[in-house]
Amino acid sequence: MVVEELTLTSDGVEGSDFDDFYRARFQGLTLQLYAYVGDLTEAQDLVQEAFCRAFERWQKISRYDDPSKWVRQVAWNLATSRFRRRRTAAAFLRRQRQVVVAGPEPDRVALVRALSALPPTHRRAVVLHHMAQLSVAEIAAQEGVAEGTVKSWLSRGRAALASQLRGDQ
Repeated sequence: MVVEELTLTSDGVEGSDFDDFYRARFQGLTLQLYAYVGDLTEAQDLVQEAFCRAFERWQKISRYDDPSKWVRQVAWNLATSRFRRRRTAAAFLRRQRQVVVAGPEPDRVALVRALSALPPTHRRAVVLHHMAQLSVAEIAAQEGVAEGTVKSWLSRGRAALASQLRGDQ
């Protein structure tokens, strides 16, 4: 593709034709930005955005001695802004990754494993009584059973837990 140079005058690009200006300058500006950002697609996007902004202001920009200078500066500013946003986002992500949540202690893992081995009724009674701090009467009401049944579940659940945690199986 042969790109012909446009004659620049104090009134702007010859004929003030934005289409000709775009065709004459797009490739060169894209190559400059590509060398800067290292990604051809991103460079094309940046230059395209700069030309869009120039188009919106073409009445004024076309009168500049060198309208391409304005477009180039806008494209470079856009690239710099993207670098800053990415750097800020990367720093944010690094800070987010630095939050370390400690894993469960070995005792907790053993307790969860032992609880999972209990029958569901015994497990529920032990958890409600010892962790939720419900009374025997409250558990009986919630489960719809007699208090003696809850006491039996608790007794059997505790015995099974003690056996499993000691490793008596």
